[in-house]
Amino acid sequence: MRTGEMIQPVINEHVDPDTVCEIGGGISTSKSFVETVADKWTQNVPTRRLRTTKRIPPDLRRKRIDFSTEKNWLRRILWRSREDSQFVRTGVQLAFGLLCLWIGVEFYLFVSWGRSAGVAAFHTRPPGVEGFLPISSLISLKYWLQTGVINEVHPSGLFIFLAILFVGMLLKKAFCSWLCPIGTISESLWRFGQKLFKRNIAAPKWLDYPLRSLKYVLMAFFVYSIWQMDVDSLRSFIYSPYNKVADVKMFLFFANISSLAVWTILSLALLSVFVKNFWCRYLCPYGAFLGVVSLLSPLKITRQKSTCIDCELCTKACPAGINVHTATRVWSDECMSCLECIAVCPVKNTLDVRLTKKTEPIPTWVFGTLVTGVFIAVTGLAMLSGHWQNNISKAEYARRIPQIDSPLYQHFRGQVPAYDPNE
Repeated sequence: MRTGEMIQPVINEHVDPDTVCEIGGGISTSKSFVETVADKWTQNVPTRRLRTTKRIPPDLRRKRIDFSTEKNWLRRILWRSREDSQFVRTGVQLAFGLLCLWIGVEFYLFVSWGRSAGVAAFHTRPPGVEGFLPISSLISLKYWLQTGVINEVHPSGLFIFLAILFVGMLLKKAFCSWLCPIGTISESLWRFGQKLFKRNIAAPKWLDYPLRSLKYVLMAFFVYSIWQMDVDSLRSFIYSPYNKVADVKMFLFFANISSLAVWTILSLALLSVFVKNFWCRYLCPYGAFLGVVSLLSPLKITRQKSTCIDCELCTKACPAGINVHTATRVWSDECMSCLECIAVCPVKNTLDVRLTKKTEPIPTWVFGTLVTGVFIAVTGLAMLSGHWQNNISKAEYARRIPQIDSPLYQHFRGQVPAYDPNE
């Protein structure tokens, strides 16, 4: 049977995942797939609930891949990287998580030096820590767009923010599921809950939609607050004593964390065990911002109706709860381009990433390369152009960090205390 020919339908309600065999980059279907499904779901099922699931032609069925047949470990890794999108994504998540951990250790040593009044050994401040200052970076972005000036207080934060935006504009919210350390932790928590309790809780639509709006309310608050700042206000904040040590303030918040903050974090972690990506789905303003930007992305999950068998495995696999099995192109602002739906599709060339419905699919390994490549390219440009390290000297940090609890280094809703230009 050729790809364009009609696929023989078989009556059933849902596909039983027990009839599907997992492989490296997707699944293959057993010979008894149709019969098993039909037998199970046509027994004692009212006629009005029956729906059509199509038979998979042998030439369109994705085959099982046994990567263990390759004895050379390097060739096996390369082979699996080409065929298994989730293997690639897990590797990227692990690498980026270790990078963030390394930045955290370096920054801890830097702050320890600063708080010791020079007694402890000096460690250079890692510029990558500015990636954890999204509000300062958004202010820097507006300042740059209005003045053409890349500020020298947190220049790497601006470029990290731009890298994340470019990833979102090209590859939807891939940053959230491939690179973001919070996203990786959140995913690990709900997977643990799924393994422990055999399921996760999905909020009903009447509750899910209002909860999802919370992150957009938070996003709107931050964007509006920064939007109404004029150039003088932007400059005043960027070069304020507070902003110069905002990264140190952030570190000390967690180093000396309050009991309220601890219980809040633990509550969010516990909720994430039961509800998939609780923080990301309902509360993260960064994710909301990327969701809006992702609507511009030309690369989208695309479904070919002519070969789709309506098994709904893609929808079941989607962590964002998107009805992938009914979409021709996935436009949803919740899509994180994790490619899990593609990994479970049992039919060749039916679900993939494409520029348009009719263009050739983008291989999953190419997609993973683009996610990391765009991020590395933009941050690498910052390094090559001399906009990675800030211009705050070692002596200035040695003077400011011991005084960080003074009123000069506080802020109130984005308003910073008045300061002398020489401060």
